[in-house]
Amino acid sequence: MKQVIAFVIVCLMCGCTQDAYDKGEGKYSLMRGDFAEALVNSGKYVTKIITDNGDELTLTTPYTAKWVTKADTIYRCMLYYNKVENQAEVLSMGQVSCPSVIRLSEFRRDLVTDSVKFESTWMSKTGRYLNLSIQLKTGVSDDTTAVQSLAIVSDTLITHPDSKQIRHLILHHDQGNVPQYYSTQVYMSIPTERIDADSVRISINSYDGEVVVKHRCR
Repeated sequence: MKQVIAFVIVCLMCGCTQDAYDKGEGKYSLMRGDFAEALVNSGKYVTKIITDNGDELTLTTPYTAKWVTKADTIYRCMLYYNKVENQAEVLSMGQVSCPSVIRLSEFRRDLVTDSVKFESTWMSKTGRYLNLSIQLKTGVSDDTTAVQSLAIVSDTLITHPDSKQIRHLILHHDQGNVPQYYSTQVYMSIPTERIDADSVRISINSYDGEVVVKHRCR
């Protein structure tokens, strides 16, 4: 499915294991942060997570949010939680976009590479997701049509003599007349099953110039 992600404001905190705020047993003393898959039941509640480290944890209390709109499905998420006896006590959970890889010949708009602030890309330990962390410049505008958009566009598939293939991707970013007053964090997770090659090369236009990153997919 072709997918372009439109952003008004997207703000999530970075994923990492947090040190305790104190050495006691308060609510946040054992807090962790991970990217994960959130497994949703028939009642539209998240009941289990699978972290990027491969840990499968049931939730101490089923969780739901406005972005959980489909039953019996899996969402990509970033969450903060306490790990309690092989269960997860959710403190906060936010959805992470999983864009499709769109062929340039099928991209039904102009390819735009407005600048972003590049932070990092990394492969999940399970190998299921290629993650991207960037910051977008944004601000409030009186223009109701001002909306930023992001997409992952593929323009080339290179096959080497040893039959290994590299898929070349471009980060499409259209500032869309949104003011550039402050930065907001954006995460994207590309499922590696959507990358039909042995490795991938991603071109990102940053404020410091073009950034090219490479990752092995299988």
